[in-house]
Amino acid sequence: MNKIGRIISACAVALGLPGCMTLEPGAGRRSLAPGDIYVAIGSSFAAGPGISKPADTPPTRCARSIDNYAHQLARKKGLRLIDVSCSAATTAHLLGPWSELPPQLDALTPDTSLITATIGGNDMGYIGGIMAASCQPMNGKACMTVPEPTEQKWQKLEADMRKLLAEMRRRAPNARIILVDYPTVLPDHGQCAAAPLSPEQADRSRMIASRLAALTAKVAHDAGAEILAASSLSRGHDACAADPWMNGFIKATGSSSFAPYHPNLAGMTAVADALERMTSKSLSR
Repeated sequence: MNKIGRIISACAVALGLPGCMTLEPGAGRRSLAPGDIYVAIGSSFAAGPGISKPADTPPTRCARSIDNYAHQLARKKGLRLIDVSCSAATTAHLLGPWSELPPQLDALTPDTSLITATIGGNDMGYIGGIMAASCQPMNGKACMTVPEPTEQKWQKLEADMRKLLAEMRRRAPNARIILVDYPTVLPDHGQCAAAPLSPEQADRSRMIASRLAALTAKVAHDAGAEILAASSLSRGHDACAADPWMNGFIKATGSSSFAPYHPNLAGMTAVADALERMTSKSLSR
């Protein structure tokens, strides 16, 4: 097991959670109270496209769900939620504007009590790559192509995530900051009909997922933030599992809404439940 894996595992054992809490001197670490301001940022794995009803009226291109993990957590704890997560977002869209959308970080204020973020996958073409590979056997040349992430891109992602965490702390100095990494999409080994990938494509996707989880844990640890390792929490509930928390490539019969290779309602609820347990603990300074 690598260093980051040991960090996550040790914290999970100590706290009974699939994640890690690291403390930064001077940062607020009290338990949350009803009415506290909670800002949710990130990409589609935070927004929850295709899950139950849209959170926005009228619906927006961000495809936020009223049952994404942020909305569920806010209801459970009576928090005042500001959800600016947006499908297809990259770290650039958290740090800077995106067409008509302001930087997601602009939602933070000094009285923010909680920040959650799921981000980085789109920077690396993670889910887009799995979708493109799954499309090939059915549609061939009609499918999009997603380039392999380069070492330069990995280095840029790490730098951008470090900048992101520093900005969170500057703008909301007393907030609890929790990075929620990406729930598991594929099983540890093999493939299935729900995820029509070659062995090579599946291994490539697993490598990106593993490296993304390690990078997320590393930057959170170094910045004194907290990490909820949804990648570990969801193991055994991938798109190929008997009890999946993740959609596959093909819409299941009877499904009313669907986003390929994205968390379903059960997956979002599991993350929300884990966040509720995590935020119910008051951490000393």
